[in-house]
Amino acid sequence: MKHIALPPASALQTALDLQRQAYLAHPVPSLDERQQDLRTLQRFIREHQDALVAAISADYGHRSRHETLLAEVFPAVDGIDHILKQLRGWMRPQRRGVDWRNFLGARNRVIPQPLGVVGVIVPWNFPLNLSMVPLSYIFAAGNRAMVKMSENSRHLAAYLILHMTKYFPPEKLQFFDETGGVGVEFSQLKFDHLLFTGSGQTGRAVMAAAAQNLCPVTLELGGKAPAIVCDDFPLKLAAERILFVKLLNAGQICTTVDHAWLPAGKVDAFVNLARALVAKRYPSLNSPDYTSIIDQRAFERLLAALDDARNRGAQVLSLMDGLAFDRDTRKIAPHIVLNAPPDSILLQREIFGPILPLRSYAQLDEVVTSINAGPRPLAIYPFSNDAAKVQHLIDHVMSGGVSVNDALFHVGQHDLPFGGVGDSGMGHYHAREGFETFSKLRPVFYQTRFSTLKFLWPPYGKFADRVLRFLIR
Repeated sequence: MKHIALPPASALQTALDLQRQAYLAHPVPSLDERQQDLRTLQRFIREHQDALVAAISADYGHRSRHETLLAEVFPAVDGIDHILKQLRGWMRPQRRGVDWRNFLGARNRVIPQPLGVVGVIVPWNFPLNLSMVPLSYIFAAGNRAMVKMSENSRHLAAYLILHMTKYFPPEKLQFFDETGGVGVEFSQLKFDHLLFTGSGQTGRAVMAAAAQNLCPVTLELGGKAPAIVCDDFPLKLAAERILFVKLLNAGQICTTVDHAWLPAGKVDAFVNLARALVAKRYPSLNSPDYTSIIDQRAFERLLAALDDARNRGAQVLSLMDGLAFDRDTRKIAPHIVLNAPPDSILLQREIFGPILPLRSYAQLDEVVTSINAGPRPLAIYPFSNDAAKVQHLIDHVMSGGVSVNDALFHVGQHDLPFGGVGDSGMGHYHAREGFETFSKLRPVFYQTRFSTLKFLWPPYGKFADRVLRFLIR
């Protein structure tokens, strides 16, 4: 019989109906079942890691193998180990207090139960991490999942669609490629929860579509996360750590250092340190450790942002000798930009590339005022050994997360929640908060055989009046 491909909307709705029916037939998987799902997911990643690394590199044009192993494979595999250790405790009903004056002997419990079917919309920059890590919490909470991959992850999506079926049945997990219009249809499905990671502009559209179904959403967006180097912190150590994070994945990370604030008078020294670090770590553009820009549109956008800064009087410095960029490989050399005007593209929009604007300050409150004048960032990165300065920045600059004396690494801590605030997102996953995001924390009250409320049933009389006066005395 000839196979007839279903149009995207029908195929997606059919998949959702299948998973919904499976959920209704078996709504609360046991601890053993959830652990088995997690181990199966972990086994898939381990058994296919070389092919997954190759697929992601093919999608990028070139993606450092070590960066994929470090930032995608390891966090997913290691994170599942953490969940397996914690899951029994997370699933245990929580005891809550009962007002003994009204309900003698009654019990209160909060029972975490699966929501049902969770939708996940995955971006292209860390497509394995940002599909497998959410799935680990979705499965830990006992749910089923549908995952929509990015149009820039075609090789990886095809591989997952082909091979994941050998590990999970479609009523448990299905992957979908972006073949045109799938993302719009996907966000309009009546999921029990929808997780989106990507740009703020697309996040608004996803949230608006989900609102039609009153579907709760977790939005992991981006923003202009600043590094703030204080005068007391060793400049070389700050440069080493900032440049590592900034150039990881060629800067294509929502939690990377978008720009850096430096004490006035230390900018030139930082530039010299950055040049030496780049020469040591990435001798040339064709280094296998240096990742390509994901597609031609992003490549041209970054070059246009450099031209815009240059045309507005900024000093644009390539940190590599030789070519500043290579169109054939879509690689752009690491750049530092000095004196970029406030209305330049680099200071107005999230950069998402290997370009680091440096900004100087005389007083730390200048930095606080500047950051607070814009949207709340996904993270801030204070560099200081002065605990009072660090706490001042934590207290006065709201962000999704914080790494102190380094950048990015709060994201990789399995026992810390991850999420944005304001324009950088809403909701959390990772850690126990991830389990709770994909669970209904269901309050349950257990009444005793005898209820003290019996004395307050109508018709009300003097006794009821005395009881109520006693209770609200």
